[in-house]
Amino acid sequence: MEVAKHKVVLIDYTLTDAEGTVLDSSQGSEPLAYIHGIGNIIPGLEEALEGKSAGDALQVSVPPAQAYGERDNALTQAVPRDRFEGADEVKVGMQFHTMSEGGAQQVVTVIDVADDNVTIDANHPLAGVTLNFDVNVVEVRDATEEELAHGHVHGPGGHDHG
Repeated sequence: MEVAKHKVVLIDYTLTDAEGTVLDSSQGSEPLAYIHGIGNIIPGLEEALEGKSAGDALQVSVPPAQAYGERDNALTQAVPRDRFEGADEVKVGMQFHTMSEGGAQQVVTVIDVADDNVTIDANHPLAGVTLNFDVNVVEVRDATEEELAHGHVHGPGGHDHG
């Protein structure tokens, strides 16, 4: 069975950046399970997996435009320190959930802390990064009606409603 829209795909993968630093990997855990063709993984990887079958191995380099986008400096801003009430200590690298101007929840990362201001970055941590995947397709199967309705895989490697 080939990877196509509405198929459940299980992959083993290792993700590295341009310098070869491992950013993420499924090694030592269950394969990543997703429903193909509904935006569960980054577009560049999904496109590369289209038409592959269980047992196929591939290496894919995904540019930022097909991954988490380019960095947008407009998403970096200094905010008053007192906006972090409830946080005893604010340090570089900490992440907070906040609401965007459009009302969507987003994650921001602290990139600088000064006496009166904290500089935050709402870019995805991998924005602007070319992502290199070493992927093995483990399994391809039809998604169930329930999985399609929920938008995610159930069972091994997927979501457990237990």
